[in-house]
Amino acid sequence: MNFSYDKSVEKRKSLNSSSRKLTTKFCVNSFKFIIFFVVAVVITVAFGGFGMIHGIIDSSPSVDDINIAPSGYSTTVYDCEENPVTKLVQSGSNRESVTIDDIPKCLQYAFIDIEDERFYEHNGIDLKGIIRAGFIAITTREFSQGASTLTQQLLKNNVFNGGNESSLGELFKRKFQEQYLALELEKATRKSYILESYLNTINLGQNCLGVQSASKRYFNKDVSEINLSEASVIAAITQNPYKYNPVSYPEKNAERRKKVLDNMLANGHITQDEYTDAINDDVYSRIQTINVNTSVSNPYSYFVDALIDDILEDLQEQKGYTRTQAYNALYSGGLSIYTTQDPAIQTICDEECNNPDNYPSRVYYSINWAWSVQHSDGTVNNYSEADIEYFNKTLLGDSNFNLTFSSPEEANAYVAAFKAEYWNEGDTDLGENILYTLQPQVSFTVMDQKTGYVKAIVGGRGEKTASLTLNRATDTMRQPGSCFKVLSTYAPALDTAGYTLASLVDDSPFYDVNGRKVSNWWGDSYRGPSTVRAGIRDSMNVVTSKIITDITPQLGFEYLEKFGFTTLITEKTLENGSVVSDIGQALALGGITYGVTNLELCAAYASIANNGVYTKPVLYTKVLDHKGRILLENTPETHSVIKDSTAWLLTSAMEDVVKSGTGTLCRVPNMTVSGKTGTTSDDNDIWFSGYTPYLTATIWSGFDNNQKLSNTAYHETLWSKIVTRIDEVKGYTEDPGFPMPDSVVTAQICSSSNKLAIDGVCGSSNVRTEYFSKGTVPSDQCNVHSGSPKSHEDNPDAEENENGEDGNEENQDDNSGDNPDNPDNPDNPDNPENPENPENSNNDNPDVPNDNQE
Repeated sequence: MNFSYDKSVEKRKSLNSSSRKLTTKFCVNSFKFIIFFVVAVVITVAFGGFGMIHGIIDSSPSVDDINIAPSGYSTTVYDCEENPVTKLVQSGSNRESVTIDDIPKCLQYAFIDIEDERFYEHNGIDLKGIIRAGFIAITTREFSQGASTLTQQLLKNNVFNGGNESSLGELFKRKFQEQYLALELEKATRKSYILESYLNTINLGQNCLGVQSASKRYFNKDVSEINLSEASVIAAITQNPYKYNPVSYPEKNAERRKKVLDNMLANGHITQDEYTDAINDDVYSRIQTINVNTSVSNPYSYFVDALIDDILEDLQEQKGYTRTQAYNALYSGGLSIYTTQDPAIQTICDEECNNPDNYPSRVYYSINWAWSVQHSDGTVNNYSEADIEYFNKTLLGDSNFNLTFSSPEEANAYVAAFKAEYWNEGDTDLGENILYTLQPQVSFTVMDQKTGYVKAIVGGRGEKTASLTLNRATDTMRQPGSCFKVLSTYAPALDTAGYTLASLVDDSPFYDVNGRKVSNWWGDSYRGPSTVRAGIRDSMNVVTSKIITDITPQLGFEYLEKFGFTTLITEKTLENGSVVSDIGQALALGGITYGVTNLELCAAYASIANNGVYTKPVLYTKVLDHKGRILLENTPETHSVIKDSTAWLLTSAMEDVVKSGTGTLCRVPNMTVSGKTGTTSDDNDIWFSGYTPYLTATIWSGFDNNQKLSNTAYHETLWSKIVTRIDEVKGYTEDPGFPMPDSVVTAQICSSSNKLAIDGVCGSSNVRTEYFSKGTVPSDQCNVHSGSPKSHEDNPDAEENENGEDGNEENQDDNSGDNPDNPDNPDNPDNPENPENPENSNNDNPDVPNDNQE
């Protein structure tokens, strides 16, 4: 290094030069400016950030306005014994609320120790947890350590809609608000309530929300019964419900479960012995066993299907809900629905209706089929079973073809033939679905006539593969046949039109207003003057048609409406311009536009059994909301249809239907049965609606496509089997019969004249006891055996017969007890009491066609 004098002078001059001073000054000033700028930016950003954070906090909802309780609870349906029957669930609502007192401590600490071990120490934000998570993330690059407290997680799920942000800015905004609200919430809310809400909210896989739902799904027990081993399984799920699902990925769940137990041991919440026992427990085998029993999807029963329709309708009509609101309340409102369904009765109905031995041995199958095909030109065709029918009937000319097959294999052959015809090279199969349905089908309903409570509903036979499918008991309308005779004709005739059970109606050729001849079900023969009782007992078409013509179809229609039928048509213009109405003579024999449902027919007959008082069918008694408050209370709707005397007289006549008329196969051992059979003219529909002193039940059977039945008696045997089993199971061993009301009196009637019998003159073989409403007993005595008519002055109920029994005097000589044409003569081959009458055969074999058709 050169330290000479010259060099030193030169150096000093260089340092003192003006250019060097300027350069140095510029650098110093620039550095000061940069420092100032950086400080200014930092201050600006700080104030801006503070302002932004302040704005975010100001835009947060108030802690007083938020609701941390979870929404979306499953609805539980209970039977009449308050046993849970099923749950109504939609996605996001499979949750059952429980209180913190119902949740075992081991389950509470399992979640706390794995998710937020300082839960009872922090004030909503865990700063230690945040630092720990950050340190682990920096040192190990593992970002799975969450820093959110249970309080923050609860807010995220129930206030911030699960935290599904679409941008980074929204994520930061939610995080700031979440932390702020966590602090505020813990100032205003007990820790126990926060934990309770969290444990009722958390997603635990398998569509389970909350610990109660998970306990039932994985262990088939109430959460209060969960042990430590099971608690650790449930708590292990929450970090990732898919990855740690104990059913699908038990090994992954076991790894996480061990960490749960390790933390619980480290935090002093379990002992070493408890830890060891839990670790060694073969808990996953139990889960798999339970999963086998619960994994099969169980569709709702026919009763629940009908119940859902009722609840949705009542929520809209009584509470003013929209359809959407009603649906959401039903499926995710956490309702408790208490039904009238009797589990024992429902089980009997299901078993017997699905027992193939109760039907003709030759079974058939109908199909519901759908097939979609995309052709090479891009067009798409959607085919159904109707196209198969058109192809075979119209294009192939097979007039006898119908969509009822002897086996699924035969159905498949027709499907394959159709597909071969309509499949082209280059086509793409978009999918196919086929459903086979047993035929003939059935529906069955049971009601308690005193309360209107529906005890059981069967909407079809065969496996029910889906919820809310066709319910033949409540959705399908079928022609009621002769079951309508009692309701449309005999009830109003006895109630207000002056007829009695002893009234005579001439069974002789008759033509309706359109000139069509009315024939009896047994053929083109007639019995002459016949009583109303015989008309009911033997289901006489001509007698019934003449009566409704006399009382007018309008009166019959009005009574049917009072009996609760909602499917009748006063007048309607069809698309082709024609006008139809159910107010006509055909009403007497069940000829109506659309038909009736099984449940409405059952309710109508229950009205007769209930002394003439109609009760609208009741499927539920009450509905409670999620908090246990009454949302709906189903008070039975009742009104009087017929007098109690009319109801009892009809009951008496229909007892004869079962004892000796068209319904002998419906007898129940040691029990009084009253009811009416019904068969449509083409044997498409067969019915029996009847009752005992305890219950009313109605059965329908037929093909879904209205195909003709070859056997029209098996349903009566089925009805008898079901009611007999119900009596046995429910303990209905005493037969009280149907007590006669004070409004009914008896009188001795001479069968030869159909007038009051004369003691010691008419002869015991000619005398029968008949029942009358007070004030309707015939006033005239027998004029066949006495030679001249006499007035029965001493009879307090005597009055002139309003229906004019005397109007058949020209027939009286032919109506003697010795007259073989007398319907009440036991020697008459048409008398149901005559053992030679084919009606009186008790054919129990469902494979043998019965001639007993109406």
